[in-house]
Amino acid sequence: MEITVTGRKMTISDSLRTYVEDKIGNSVKVFNITPMSAEVVLRMEKNPANPNPAVVEVTLYTKGHIIRTVVADEDMYTAIDVAAAKVERQLRKYKTKVIDKRQQVKKQREPLWAGAIDSIEQAIEERFALEDDEDRIVRIKQIDLVALTEEEALIQIDLLGHDFFMYTNAVDGLANVMYRRKDGSYGILKPRVETIDGN
Repeated sequence: MEITVTGRKMTISDSLRTYVEDKIGNSVKVFNITPMSAEVVLRMEKNPANPNPAVVEVTLYTKGHIIRTVVADEDMYTAIDVAAAKVERQLRKYKTKVIDKRQQVKKQREPLWAGAIDSIEQAIEERFALEDDEDRIVRIKQIDLVALTEEEALIQIDLLGHDFFMYTNAVDGLANVMYRRKDGSYGILKPRVETIDGN
């Protein structure tokens, strides 16, 4: 499996890169899922008041799905260990909900379009990173959506760990937004379609 390790405003030493590749690689290989690739981003927050400045972001791409984990800790090596463990749990969930279910019903599902999910993910991160920039549009991104059933959308939002997920409803072809409610349940925003006579 290909693992890309990059540093955001920090230099990645050979020993740190090797540690990441070993930890993440070991968490992934037990599931024997192909094809799969991983992107790992390491960064150190500069805020001295932050007790967990070491941040590890792991994004796995496999068969049209994206599995994402973000961990913050006081030590980078500890953060990598925790991220590797979370990746393993997410992969176990992915295998149970997606792969095993496919084999059980013996029906090939339509792959999800990863780029749309990635674009939404970046938009979420940028929104919270720019909370002080009120009344200012700092970026516009266009995304393509794929047709999903509500069940498939529920699986994807769960794997990503996001609070909302936008997709095209496979039944009616309209854009829907699935979101996580405060009580842990899920809701869906659907557009109201008016007929020609206004009803």
